[in-house]
Amino acid sequence: IGPMKRDLQISDFEMSLLQGLAFALFYTLMGLPIGRMVDSKNRVKIITIGIAVWSLMTALCGIAQNYWQLFIYRMGVGVGEAALSPSAYSMISDYFKPDRTGTALGVYGMGVYLGAGMAFIIGAEVVGAVSGVGTTELPLVGEVFPWQVVFLVVGIPGLGIALWASTLKEPMRRGVKQDADAPSIAEVKAYMKANALTYTTLFVCYALAAMMAYGASAWTPEFLKRTYGMSIVDAGRAYGWIIMLAGTAGVICGGFVADKLSTRFRNGRMMVMAAAGVLTLPGAILTPLMDTSFWALVCIIPSTFFATFTTGVGPSAMQELTPNRMRGLVSAVMLFVVSIIGLGIGPTAIAVATDFVFQNEQDLWKSLLVVPALLLTLSSIIGVIGLKSYLKSRDYREAWEAKNT
Repeated sequence: IGPMKRDLQISDFEMSLLQGLAFALFYTLMGLPIGRMVDSKNRVKIITIGIAVWSLMTALCGIAQNYWQLFIYRMGVGVGEAALSPSAYSMISDYFKPDRTGTALGVYGMGVYLGAGMAFIIGAEVVGAVSGVGTTELPLVGEVFPWQVVFLVVGIPGLGIALWASTLKEPMRRGVKQDADAPSIAEVKAYMKANALTYTTLFVCYALAAMMAYGASAWTPEFLKRTYGMSIVDAGRAYGWIIMLAGTAGVICGGFVADKLSTRFRNGRMMVMAAAGVLTLPGAILTPLMDTSFWALVCIIPSTFFATFTTGVGPSAMQELTPNRMRGLVSAVMLFVVSIIGLGIGPTAIAVATDFVFQNEQDLWKSLLVVPALLLTLSSIIGVIGLKSYLKSRDYREAWEAKNT
């Protein structure tokens, strides 16, 4: 964050818009029509095109000449990534039996934390390798700053991943006639309206947890630098490994626990969603209060582990509530809410607290104390509110499918 702010001459607030709003804006807007396509079109092709688009746009961030060019390219990344999760959620629910979707979606969500952790680690190493030489001259590109090299390094290989994705097998859709049309938008709207309280509490609980996670992850390396004097390289490397290890372990564990609980309690997945905020809270509060970077990093481990529970459990709960050929659109609605609140506002909420409430860059630690604590508390409260209606919505889905399939 520091080098980008310096080279682009921007504030914490402007930086937060690049991290959140620029991406979330088109990610959410494009997610709805793409989600509709997922319910009736070839999902492998949708994923392939999406990966190619976001990889290209990520690489283009590496040649941006000013703040607004970078903002536009970040919006393009959001357009590409909007294709992935609705398609993946739908395909995974067809690949696996219902009692294993939590674990399966946890494994899918694991990729988020492996990728994020690797991005921090690789980014730190690249910045460390080229930071001492100022700008770097690249063929066909010209002079670029070290942080621009990072975008090129992580973006270009994604085009190869898009080719690999095109070889995936499109699964048969479970629980529907293969030649049946997807329900109309009016039918999906009516279904969601009949289960409004359940969907609202699930989506908002998930969104507030995501708001905390996105906000904390966006600013933690800078917090380590400002508060403890860690170098960008050391902060990125340390935090990257925590995300990779604790994040991946948490998302798989959360999905596994939700699968087990759902066999005993029909609202077991919502129980995990409600509990995640409470379990994350102690580590989140203690982290910015530590006297040394070592103990701050130690506290980040459990908070990262528990914060990732919702990544696999939220989508699996949505699948459990929703008929097959509605899942693409409903998942897009869920991602719309989660992304606008979580990704769109999360990083900016931290920056607003720092720039406009505490009015001191060195008080970033205060922002990371107050904002996550409020969000996690609200997330758990809303999750508890949704427990009873979740049971009714499961009964509603069974009755709907008995009538319509």
